[in-house]
Amino acid sequence: MSFRIVGLAADEFGPLHALSDAALKARGVERVRVEKANSSPCRISLDDAEVGEAVLLLNHTHQPAATPYYQQGPIFVRETRQRAEFIGSMPPALARRTLSLRGFNAAHMMVEAGLSEGSDAAALIERFFANSEVAYIHAHYARRGCFAARVERA
Repeated sequence: MSFRIVGLAADEFGPLHALSDAALKARGVERVRVEKANSSPCRISLDDAEVGEAVLLLNHTHQPAATPYYQQGPIFVRETRQRAEFIGSMPPALARRTLSLRGFNAAHMMVEAGLSEGSDAAALIERFFANSEVAYIHAHYARRGCFAARVERA
């Protein structure tokens, strides 16, 4: 069973990059200059922003279903139009980190959960998708708990 990991849609965040810092702050968004390598994983490119690059830090609803698992949290997005897509492999930002994987059914209820090093996560993803109840998987960065990406059947 193959899987697909796609970054968030760049169009959703593109207009924010043109706003002033004051206008961003009024929306609860911060423009941050990356100071350390591998510290700001972009949810569009699914790779880390480069040192010196400006990224936006904002709150994003990644589990919008009206269930007990409704969830939102902070994410970084860089100014890019290149929405990443990985089929059967792990994106760089996910491969570098320990992941918490959470499998959800069609009713958006969690039916699987586990931890994995990102470089080894494909095996856990395959195991989750062997369960016919799992409709999709959310990957989170285990250290800070932030949403990383949605994993779908390919």
